[in-house]
Amino acid sequence: MLNVFALANGRLVQEEVDDPEVLARTQPVWVDLEAPSPMEKGWILSRFGLSIPDDIVDDDLEESARFYEEDNGELHIRSDFLIDDDVAPRNVRVAFILKHGVLFSVHGVDLPVFRLLRLRARRIPALIGDAKDVLLKLYDADAEYSADALESIYDSLERVSARVLTQDVDDHAAGAALAAIAKEEDLNGRIRRNVMDTRRAVSFMMRSRMLNAEQFEEARQILRDIDSLDSHTAFLFDKINFLMDATVGFININQNKIIKIFSVASVALLPPTLIASIYGMNFRSIPELEWPWGYPFALGLMVASVAAPFLYFRRKGWLR
Repeated sequence: MLNVFALANGRLVQEEVDDPEVLARTQPVWVDLEAPSPMEKGWILSRFGLSIPDDIVDDDLEESARFYEEDNGELHIRSDFLIDDDVAPRNVRVAFILKHGVLFSVHGVDLPVFRLLRLRARRIPALIGDAKDVLLKLYDADAEYSADALESIYDSLERVSARVLTQDVDDHAAGAALAAIAKEEDLNGRIRRNVMDTRRAVSFMMRSRMLNAEQFEEARQILRDIDSLDSHTAFLFDKINFLMDATVGFININQNKIIKIFSVASVALLPPTLIASIYGMNFRSIPELEWPWGYPFALGLMVASVAAPFLYFRRKGWLR
């Protein structure tokens, strides 16, 4: 099924097309193909004369092949769009082709940015004027979606900060904090990649001289928004590194406490070991050998030699 969008009374009207005859009667400004089948690609070729390759959204395409203009006037743009859902954040490649005033978009899954634009276009009159407006509004919505994702990272890091910096952190809590920090770092990196790709696509549209004056100014505003997002992602990387270092530091402190306990125990057990070694020697001239209370005396001396270091360490505060 194809999602075909046409302008009616200044609004973007969506129609789901599952028949080539219905497609032949439409005058769209945007044709959205989500995981198109070979049959649907054939409908596009028959109706618009546009051939869609099977590898159009492959990630292994060279960077030089992502933004270009054909001799026949077709404009090709391949961009990454962010998906931040409960499953896992990821970047999805979308291929755009602008031909004869119609924008064709090809992607494998439904995207939040596309749903957001469809919702806005239904609510706001005259939001879309032509196919280039659709493309610009998609990039504008993508920048806004990235900003919302950055706000969610702020909120998540604040919760991690509350756990790490205001509470006693044991190894279990530190492990959970590290997992949360790593997840937000991955999302922040994907957002940075996403806005960088959007900047390149918008800059390409401006250089191609395909935009009118109003659209050119809108593209400049999108670039300004992206520049502001860059500073936010850089700040979040610094905050993530700080929280990562702080959490690892607490783990090291906990490990040092364990090592300190073993060190104190080792030092405290050295005197009784020495005493036992002395009285374990087989010499006839040991004075205490014939004492009736020699064995209890040796045991008491060992206990005293253990208690004395522990009392000293406790007074020094080394056992806390």
